[in-house]
Amino acid sequence: MAKTLVTGGAGFIGSHLSEALLKNGDKVTVVDDLSTGRLNNISRFRSNNRFSFYEDTILNKRLMKRLIKDCDIIYHLAAAVGVKYIIEHPIDSIKTNIKGTDVVLGMACEFGNKKVILASTSEIYGKDRPGKHVFSEEDDRLLGSTTRSRWSYSCAKAIDEFLALAYRREKRLPVIICRFFNTCGPRQTGRYGMVVPRFIRQALSGEPITIYGDGKQTRCFGDVSDAVRAVLLLSKNPKAYGRVFNIGNPENKVTINALAKKIRSMTHSASAIKHIPYAKAYREGFEDMRHREPDISRLKSVTGFKPNIGIDDMLLNIIKGFKSDD
Repeated sequence: MAKTLVTGGAGFIGSHLSEALLKNGDKVTVVDDLSTGRLNNISRFRSNNRFSFYEDTILNKRLMKRLIKDCDIIYHLAAAVGVKYIIEHPIDSIKTNIKGTDVVLGMACEFGNKKVILASTSEIYGKDRPGKHVFSEEDDRLLGSTTRSRWSYSCAKAIDEFLALAYRREKRLPVIICRFFNTCGPRQTGRYGMVVPRFIRQALSGEPITIYGDGKQTRCFGDVSDAVRAVLLLSKNPKAYGRVFNIGNPENKVTINALAKKIRSMTHSASAIKHIPYAKAYREGFEDMRHREPDISRLKSVTGFKPNIGIDDMLLNIIKGFKSDD
């Protein structure tokens, strides 16, 4: 029975990962300050005698020292996430993402080089470039000005990656970096700009489905169960140490306009579809990436991973989750 620590384990992906680890027979400890996580996400397994929860920040070094010393492996998912949250809370976002990762990696090294799975993001790749739709792990990054707070998250997570890889090179810390691409599923909230839960909530309530921009931008949406499976496969594979992996589903590529229409149809909604300029949705000068598709060939070659969940099944699952919460 492995003793696992999941930072941000009451969040969307973290709660699904924690549940999967418990099903595998592991002992799971979660630390989450609930800034974006929710107690409801862990309610179905909180009474499990192999599960422990601490409502606290990962910047609490005294607590983290005790938890990391006692665990075998760390899944570091605690981060400020969501475009809307990043723009509205830039200071907290930067501090949490960089200082928190520094705490986790430093203590993992101090207490016997504990294995660390670091959650990163497709935001790493940054802005559009002509003719470039598919992104692989070694691609260059292209970001906007520092006056655009949109890019602070990308920069903060890049520092996290640099730091993790430095610990690998200098200290031989067994670290694995997972870049998530538009992961969706039950328990995800639309409060911080996540498009799928926001569209579904609007459709079910009969509100206008609000698309930011012209809706011609494309995304590849991956189901959280596939993402968790990929993370677990990587965590068990020493060939993944010191490497970066895209995690997503390139087969679930769709324009945001088509996504809105699909969700409206699947929910049997009469909602209107309304386009809102980025400047009104966020702020003047907001920049976005038109196309973002993951190359997951590295993940496939190392683990044999292949996504299982198509976009329709993924959306149906999320819709059912919304209806059961009502």
